[in-house]
Amino acid sequence: MEFKENFQLRPQNRTFASGMKEVRTIHDKQFQSYISESEIQDAVKRLASELEKDYQGKNIIFLSILNGSFMFSADLMKCMQGNVEISFLKVSSYQGTSTSGRVDELIGLNADLKGKSVVILEDIVDTGITIDKVLTLLKTHGAESIEICTLLFKPEAYLGKNKPKYIGIEIPNKFVVGYGLDYDELGRNLKEIYQLID
Repeated sequence: MEFKENFQLRPQNRTFASGMKEVRTIHDKQFQSYISESEIQDAVKRLASELEKDYQGKNIIFLSILNGSFMFSADLMKCMQGNVEISFLKVSSYQGTSTSGRVDELIGLNADLKGKSVVILEDIVDTGITIDKVLTLLKTHGAESIEICTLLFKPEAYLGKNKPKYIGIEIPNKFVVGYGLDYDELGRNLKEIYQLID
């Protein structure tokens, strides 16, 4: 099917084209445009197609990890054709441009997961430490299955035990902002994803 084939490519090892990218200043750092709005939406549509195929006839619930995944989760939900449930969880993992790897607790888990197919929605998985801790906490809730769906994945940074099954775009180990991702709470509103300029 031609529609699915259009969403198979994942930008990898992307580099800057000098003089051609938009630069934004956020706080004390500069970021250069990196992944376009259309590339993001192509990845979201491909992920929705994969999820619909794999979970056809299943009782699926999405758990969106706030704050970063709110844009990704909203766009993914708009692409899903069947009946789906979504709940939002709050965890703590980022401080500045580095990952602290700390999860204080899961806040906002009010949904009953027993017997359901759970898909965790993340904006980005880098070291994987946070997602491993989230999975450990969720496994006590009686879900039929738990998988991870992330828009962005950094294979070079990954140290975790639970690699995401659904990956939108693989990127190098550089800090990014936009489309829900922030640098000290700014930049989430950007439609594109920007990469830190060294």
